Amino acid sequence: MTEIILIRHGETAWNAIRKLQGHLDIPLNAEGTRQAKALASALQTEKLDAIISSDLQRAVQTAGEIARLQGISTRIDADLRERCFGGFEGLLYSDLPLRFPQAYATWRSRDPDANFPPSETDAGNIGESIRQFHQRCMTTIEHYARQFEGKKIALVAHGGVLECAYRAAKNLPLNAEREITIYNASINRFSFTAGEIKLMQWGNIAHLDTGAKDEINQSTT
Repeated sequence: MTEIILIRHGETAWNAIRKLQGHLDIPLNAEGTRQAKALASALQTEKLDAIISSDLQRAVQTAGEIARLQGISTRIDADLRERCFGGFEGLLYSDLPLRFPQAYATWRSRDPDANFPPSETDAGNIGESIRQFHQRCMTTIEHYARQFEGKKIALVAHGGVLECAYRAAKNLPLNAEREITIYNASINRFSFTAGEIKLMQWGNIAHLDTGAKDEINQSTT
């Protein structure tokens, strides 16, 4: 069995004002840094065999606090990035139905194969469908579960990545409504055995004495 601690990064300024980040590289704010330090302290007594982080700085900064107390280095993997939202990225959630009414309605319908309008500033940024994103995330998680078989690892990523793991562990369809809250700097534990991922613990934020923002559950990531 591989034990996987799956962690969402600490809070960013964009989380606090409910602006969609996706692949845009936003750092932690002061609260996010505090959360990351508290998270690292909570995990300090556990021996981690590896820490793997998304390459976006909000995840790298969170992972860095854990790695510092563990005395090991952080591995970086862009395949642990948040979902790419194309032209939605950089906009407030409240602006989306006004700017892209049809695309927003399709997004909210959770069509597994729907995509996004392309970015107005980056024509190559066309976003990912739910199915594409889920496949990327689960392929990456399984890769590290097999690479570190029988060990305990931390994957520091994003809310959407955590949701993919939860859906896989609960065998939920991709178009099902979200049924969970996904907290910044939360501890979420999974096991991986013989190709099967199972949920052990979800949404532990006891180490965060003032709680955590949940911009995901109010829309997403």
